[in-house]
Amino acid sequence: MSSERTCSSSSENTDKLNLDEDQVWKDTETDEEQVRVVSLFGPETFDSVHSMLKHCKDAHHFDFVKVRNDLDLDFFGMIKLVNFIRSEVKWGNLTPDVSSKSVLDNDRYLQPVLDDDALLYSLDEVIRDVEDGVLPTANTNDKELVSNEGGAGAVNRVIELEKEMQRLQLEFSEYRETVTKSLEHRWNSADDGDKSTNGVEKSGDEKELPQDDDSHYFSSYSANDIHEIMLKDTIRTDAYRNFIYDNKHLFKGKIVLDVGCGTGILSMFCAQAGAAKIIAVDNSEIINKARENIHDNSLGDMITCLRGKIEEVSLPVPRVDIIVSEWMGYCLLYEAMLDSVLWARDRYLAPDGLMIPSHITLRIAPLADPDYIADHINYWQSVYGFKMTSMLANIYDEVVVRDVKSSALAADSQPFLELPLHFIQREDLTFSRRPVKFELKEDIVSLDGFVIWFDTFLLPSRERKAPSNERAEEWKYSCPASDGLAFTTGPGGPHTHWQQGVLLIDHGRRGAAALKKGQIIRAEVGYKKRKDNQRELDITIRWEIRGSGRKGKQLWFMR
Repeated sequence: MSSERTCSSSSENTDKLNLDEDQVWKDTETDEEQVRVVSLFGPETFDSVHSMLKHCKDAHHFDFVKVRNDLDLDFFGMIKLVNFIRSEVKWGNLTPDVSSKSVLDNDRYLQPVLDDDALLYSLDEVIRDVEDGVLPTANTNDKELVSNEGGAGAVNRVIELEKEMQRLQLEFSEYRETVTKSLEHRWNSADDGDKSTNGVEKSGDEKELPQDDDSHYFSSYSANDIHEIMLKDTIRTDAYRNFIYDNKHLFKGKIVLDVGCGTGILSMFCAQAGAAKIIAVDNSEIINKARENIHDNSLGDMITCLRGKIEEVSLPVPRVDIIVSEWMGYCLLYEAMLDSVLWARDRYLAPDGLMIPSHITLRIAPLADPDYIADHINYWQSVYGFKMTSMLANIYDEVVVRDVKSSALAADSQPFLELPLHFIQREDLTFSRRPVKFELKEDIVSLDGFVIWFDTFLLPSRERKAPSNERAEEWKYSCPASDGLAFTTGPGGPHTHWQQGVLLIDHGRRGAAALKKGQIIRAEVGYKKRKDNQRELDITIRWEIRGSGRKGKQLWFMR
């Protein structure tokens, strides 16, 4: 009905409508938006990059052009410099140290700190004027520059500048593409290494940032949820709190280093226990929340927060008396944070200093869990009458993190690596054949796999040693915990967020075989960092079942 009315309108009305529309468009036209350049050191904005740089030089004694020249920075180096300064200022450091080019080595500084940072889009102008030997003031314009050069020389210079502009525009286009890919990699780093972030195979000529093992690792600890999970793990958090509070004499007047401080909870425990100074270090965004938490609890005078890798930050003290850290990952060594803790120990811990925790033991047991196999493996053989075995892809390749019932352990667990944290070295964390032996405690339908977990001991003296083959769930201690404290992440203890690592055996065409009580299983366990990401883990197990002629070797990965 309405369309018929519209079609029957007179040409006079149509002309009138067109005139009205033209008027509307004219009325809504606005002047081009003025681009504002944000200061490197504050919220102030300027109408040109040159006036902003002059402000930084006059008000903050920072000469961007001089630093650029001193460090001999190219286009990408200048981008890193801008983002480095903005990052430092964001963290509260108004005097960033740019005396060395090494501070710009990290490719994370290619990612803009400010959205739509006009300064980054203006760097071509800075480079042009620096290479021309002239850095204009805020009142200098292009015409004045050209007019100061005479005749043909000016024309040639304009041509050169146009070529230079084209080159810089190309570089900036490549930079924007690089940043986009870097961000996509960060957001989708869980995807397969041979796939692009949208699931399409990468072409050989596709440009992207070099592999950064840490980009996803640190960003994954920036959100609240993972810290909420850890804080609500009372087995974990109570163990640290109880040990610290019940051994206040160890902390009174001491300097403590908290490596990977997260929300700052361990640092605040140490402050409440009487520590004179705590240095909390973390390289994720959560450090900003930690600062707020510490300030809100009036502990800012005692706790200093530093953002960065422990290997890269500079502590305000040469030595510390205690290092406290909750560094443990799945199957203990996944994420490789212990490497950084040991580096901090060797660099900063006093000769008689204390490590908390002090000892860790890795344990393993054979698994016989027919219920799990039926529910999660055999289930896919027939789903409503349809075969769906494609869903089993990688089920035997990846370590499955879950809670295992004690009844599913076919033999008593055995330790395969003991870590006295005051003395162990980084090279000890990679090994190929740690031997263990099990005796089956009952008949089983099949050997379905192996289960790995760890026991943690917090002891008050570096001379104290956890008894060999001692299980944390059997650890005897009095309250207060002055003689030490321990907790397990295994099936014999309460649930923890670490759960256990389950390594399912792929029996292949040969199939599984029933085993009898008393049969001996000998195995060798190996741990190795993955080649393409040092924070990921490969676990290898070789095993032989005595009297059955059965043996095997299998690799599992954690990523």
